[in-house]
Amino acid sequence: MREELVFVGVCDIAGHVRGKGFPLSELPSRRHKGVGWTHSNLMQSAFGTIFESPFGTAGDLMIVPDPAAEVRVAFDADTAVEHFFLGDLRNTDGSPWECCPRDFARRGLAALGKAAGVSLLSAFEQEFVYTGAADLPAHAYSLAAWRGQGTFGETLVAALRAAGLSPDSFLPEYGERQFEMTVAPAAGIAAADQAVIAREMARSAAVRHGHRAVFSPVLTADGLGNGVHVHMSLRDAAGAPASYAPGEPMGLSPLMRRFCAGILEHLPAIVALTAPSPVSYLRLRPNRWAPTAIDIVQQDRGASLRVCPVFLPGEASDVARQFNVEFRTADAAASPYMVLGALAFAGADGIARKLDLPSPEGRRPLATSLAEALDLLAGSTAARGWLGPVFLDTYLQHKRAELAHVKDLSLPELCARYAAVY
Repeated sequence: MREELVFVGVCDIAGHVRGKGFPLSELPSRRHKGVGWTHSNLMQSAFGTIFESPFGTAGDLMIVPDPAAEVRVAFDADTAVEHFFLGDLRNTDGSPWECCPRDFARRGLAALGKAAGVSLLSAFEQEFVYTGAADLPAHAYSLAAWRGQGTFGETLVAALRAAGLSPDSFLPEYGERQFEMTVAPAAGIAAADQAVIAREMARSAAVRHGHRAVFSPVLTADGLGNGVHVHMSLRDAAGAPASYAPGEPMGLSPLMRRFCAGILEHLPAIVALTAPSPVSYLRLRPNRWAPTAIDIVQQDRGASLRVCPVFLPGEASDVARQFNVEFRTADAAASPYMVLGALAFAGADGIARKLDLPSPEGRRPLATSLAEALDLLAGSTAARGWLGPVFLDTYLQHKRAELAHVKDLSLPELCARYAAVY
């Protein structure tokens, strides 16, 4: 005998989905009031411990489920139905809490709409290590590696589709037991919702096979990393593509060029939001197929922003529809909402200020540590305006406390610690 349960959660600033569950029969009464939460729950580190909190033990919040972000996947008769909602952190009067990651993304997207009357279409490409795959050295991208994951890929793709996503690809990647999944792009905040859902479906599918899907940015100090790459394009008020312009440098429309210029302008600060763990900066090193400089390059996977190719270009409308730019300086230690919000705010600022792209000769290096990135974030007047002073200071305290907690670990210990929780 079993009774179905539902979980309502939020993907917090540690990149974990946390919340509460209740019987399915209680869902009608929970749709508007959600589940109770408290301010200091946001301060849970990647490891679950609250090291410091500006909120103490006081205060109450709600996690209110979004009906557009509901997932119900029945994997098999022997395991529980995976039924959850993603939601918003709200005050008890129903207003958005100033430190809600999902509301940060929503506000960033609104700023982009205000700056240029455009919306953001995006897709999160996510890499992870599947522990149930056969250990096949020297088989990157190979059919043998594809075969070695057994039926996990089929289970994952079926789960993605059952969760309402449109699977695009699943493939063996360059690292050992490493795989990549992508889903079709979505407009606005739905893209971040889909990124969270895809990540959780990979974990669920792995658990049902008796293994793990590990999204940690780096599993071993000398190994390749797991990145999160965000493919982005702009759409005008009528929904038409607005990123491509034939004859312009790299094919970027003036609007898209300013959007990208804003991201590059603010990347020194926002990388603390998109690559927010100490092991993130073990990935962002030379010769790891990861960015090390603040740049935009056409069809170069080592760039922070990569102008992607258009395959079999036909009519101009088809090129415009395919055309997109890929942000490669993110990983799964970050909440997709923090990533999406940071990109939208930065891009909107570039459009509003009519920024132009930096010259290739003036490339600046990325931060080489989380501590350096946090200092740059703390000094950013723009980021303080986007996040608000309370959320920014809360975020900085959260991450600096995490750094202090792991400062004495060796590199192998550090990598193992993050691999265990992501």
